[in-house]
Amino acid sequence: MQTGVQTGMQTGGGILRQPMSVWATAFAAVVAFMGIGLVDPILPSIAQGLKATPSQVSLLFTSYFLVTAVAMLITGWVSSRIGGKRTLLAGLALVIVFAALAGTSTSVAELVGFRAGWGLGNALFVATALAVIVGAASGGAESAIILYEAALGLGISAGPLAGALLGDWNWRAPFFGTATLMAVGFVLILTLLKATPKPPTKTALSAPIRALAHGGLSTTAFTALFYNFAFFTILAFTPFILGMSPYGIGAVFFGWGVCVALASVFGAPRLQRRIGSVSVLHLALALLAVLQVGIAVFGVAGVNTGVVVCVVLSGIPIGLNNTVFTESAMEVSDAPRPVASAGYNFVRWMGGALAPFIATKLGEDIGVAVPYVLGAVCCFVGMMVLYLRRHHLRTLVRVDADHARQDVVAAPAR
Repeated sequence: MQTGVQTGMQTGGGILRQPMSVWATAFAAVVAFMGIGLVDPILPSIAQGLKATPSQVSLLFTSYFLVTAVAMLITGWVSSRIGGKRTLLAGLALVIVFAALAGTSTSVAELVGFRAGWGLGNALFVATALAVIVGAASGGAESAIILYEAALGLGISAGPLAGALLGDWNWRAPFFGTATLMAVGFVLILTLLKATPKPPTKTALSAPIRALAHGGLSTTAFTALFYNFAFFTILAFTPFILGMSPYGIGAVFFGWGVCVALASVFGAPRLQRRIGSVSVLHLALALLAVLQVGIAVFGVAGVNTGVVVCVVLSGIPIGLNNTVFTESAMEVSDAPRPVASAGYNFVRWMGGALAPFIATKLGEDIGVAVPYVLGAVCCFVGMMVLYLRRHHLRTLVRVDADHARQDVVAAPAR
């Protein structure tokens, strides 16, 4: 079990007091995560501009996350041979190139292909960024993970706004904008991040798969797969049922992203200390299921305000899940963090790859409620996996107990 998290909030002076290299990496991470929600407000515009169906346009998510998931298996192998900094720069370079190429697309097939290349760069960057931030941040692993999740939340919330502002001008503009911001991140990391030492032992290609043999890590990963299916059902299909302009869709998902960020940074740590990590996951999955049903009911009834409220509020359980799942994957096994992260992300991003096309196709062919009902079912399946395999998660119970003891010891200092 990793132990750095146990002293997370007591060393180094707090989450905001970080070296410039950490902030440079966090900035690039924000931009990387902007790429997830960037296309949301412009999905209907892309469909119209390229004369495509919603399910065809949803392949922008599928190609991106499918390649991201598979590429996670090689990130540790690459970074252990060329070092963390070079891996970050390679990932950023790929994102810059393929994001710019996406802006030149003349067909859905081209755009889907370029998004796949973007996903490869995203995998190299995102998986390595977490390890680099954890290694360089002051305040221990817990502070670093919260900072990383804050970058995720900020990026996810800023992405729809950027997509709306630029996409209202032209649907191609958000892709060029992302390439430009990633170029800024490339320069910042190139100049501010010191070369990270190569690990003493090179990571084998099979290491992430072998790490999943651990009962706790596999339980966390496969639960996250079902959760991500529900998560990306909301992200990929909802823009088509809102009937709004890019600005309207961007505003809805900005509110959603703010809820993601606040729940990730402030809600998750407090709830973990009060009721424990596994209980937080059960609570968040149940709440997400209820909100999915709410979207389905309001969507069928044509009550757009109800759909918007449920979508925005869904950011709360999604933010809780993002932080707790990430921290659990890092702590539940003895595997090195980069290896555990790679195996976990390989499985969980498969949910992000499958959901957009399946959900959108079901919505097209059967009805708008069906994708959300399926998303709710996935949440309950995830809860069943957690319950039936709870004996594999005893490590998390011990970690939560350590957190509580550390808080009691640190209380007088506060």
